[in-house]
Amino acid sequence: MTKRLPRFTTLGGGPTVLMLHGIGGGHLAFAPQVETLASSGYRAVAWDMPGYGYSAPIEPYTFKGLAESCIALIESLQCGDVTLLGHSMGGMVAQEVVARRPELVGKLVLCGTSPSFGKPGGDWQRSFIAERTAALDAGQSMAQLATMLVPQLAGPAALPEGVQLATHCMSLVNPSTYRRALEALVTFDRRANLPNIRVPTLLISGEHDRNAPPQMMKKMAGAIPGSSYLEMAGIGHLQNLEAPDDFDGLLLNFLSLPRVLH
Repeated sequence: MTKRLPRFTTLGGGPTVLMLHGIGGGHLAFAPQVETLASSGYRAVAWDMPGYGYSAPIEPYTFKGLAESCIALIESLQCGDVTLLGHSMGGMVAQEVVARRPELVGKLVLCGTSPSFGKPGGDWQRSFIAERTAALDAGQSMAQLATMLVPQLAGPAALPEGVQLATHCMSLVNPSTYRRALEALVTFDRRANLPNIRVPTLLISGEHDRNAPPQMMKKMAGAIPGSSYLEMAGIGHLQNLEAPDDFDGLLLNFLSLPRVLH
């Protein structure tokens, strides 16, 4: 039986940019970028990760499974290679895809993400999951959780409408998917593969991002040959929504560069 493809939105024509959202996101989390890319001569594709939106969940919920789902989508788009843009957990899925099927990825953009989440059994990981699910355990809805959590992720210069959209996206997430995604998140470790990434790579961090701190992303960039690192001042974890115009400018500039490694 063939696997069901994840659901996605697509707009525009030209080289394909596939956008992978974070744990509290959905295809809507890239709404500004879809519009900008489509009007700039790109085919903008934003997926709903398995279990999000109308995408069927996968079992088991692992990075291997998420990457396989993403690979199936890339192959179905029949566009040769793609630019993969991953935010937060989506950046981890992007790293997993490039580790498994490097020939499918022409360029890589990693935002507010990290190459690992430490040891799955570690105290920090356990407290991270407990902290993130405490409100749900207490009977609150995802909308209530989003209203509390999302503003904490943003930096002082964040566009209020961007924070509002991020809150809306998170409120739509299925709570059981959110729990499964959190459990998967703390198992991630692709540090050993960073030196093997051989495509032009851009890393974008937010000055005030506590989930993927700039110093950690800078170190990550140092491990990826020929990559570029950019930091957005006044911005937190939701770079593409907090300052969409600035983010889109950085993205379009990177996409316009020739595909050669230094």
